[in-house]
Amino acid sequence: MSLIPRIENATAAAILRAQGSGGDAPGRLAQALHYAVTPGGARIRPTILLSVAAACGDDRPHLSDAAAVALELIHSASLVHDDLPCFDDADTRRGKASVHRAFSEPLAVLTGDSLIVLGFEVLADAAGDSPGRALKLIKVLSQRTGMPGGICAGQGWESEAQVNLSAYHRAKTGALFIAATQMGAIAAGQDAEPWEELGARIGEAFQVADDLRDALYDSETLGKPAGQDAIHARPNAVAELGVQGAIRRLKDILGGAIASIPSCPGEAMLADMVRRYAERMTPVAPAFMAARG
Repeated sequence: MSLIPRIENATAAAILRAQGSGGDAPGRLAQALHYAVTPGGARIRPTILLSVAAACGDDRPHLSDAAAVALELIHSASLVHDDLPCFDDADTRRGKASVHRAFSEPLAVLTGDSLIVLGFEVLADAAGDSPGRALKLIKVLSQRTGMPGGICAGQGWESEAQVNLSAYHRAKTGALFIAATQMGAIAAGQDAEPWEELGARIGEAFQVADDLRDALYDSETLGKPAGQDAIHARPNAVAELGVQGAIRRLKDILGGAIASIPSCPGEAMLADMVRRYAERMTPVAPAFMAARG
């Protein structure tokens, strides 16, 4: 059964609350919050989080929902900030104008900031009878958002003269996938540590696949500007390994992901989920090669 309706309903409720009522909030910023998260793409990270929670029993679904929303809000904030002129200066995102193009650069900065704060507010509000779990969720999300190994660190690597590609990928993309698997386990009352490897492997696979798409697809296909890694001289798997090498690396990562799933009641379900994600990423390899001509 699709988890998307559950994610969308919980996200919409959080955004509606953040927008305020009765004219007590700035209208354009309130609109920008909704614009930044809608439509939300595949909602991959919160789907993984809820899948892990389900595999571990999901005995606090309200807390799992809050964790999923908080993670997606942080991800959406990172996209708003990534698109700013000081970073990618992207005109489009998910097939429509980026937030800074649609609402202005100052409002885009405030939108990203507001979404980050809202993510942590959602977790705090959901603590209820599980304050210990909520605190652990807040800590993991904080670690995977900031420094030294969160998405802020990932962005920071792009300003370094010498780049550790593995550390860069782990921070820029892997961090929120690690958060997804660990937060899903925590929300269901399980230890986070055994779930780090699975999140790291899924995250690295998505980053390598994204490097391939950026190098070989056009902007219309991607729904955002293409060729950004080359334009901004970013470290990426294609530049370091070549197309064929990047494809081999992608397959190697995915090959180890299933084996890294910790023992849990829903282990078989999670293995199927990883296989489905692998199928979504790996069949594009022939298309990549055809695009290269």
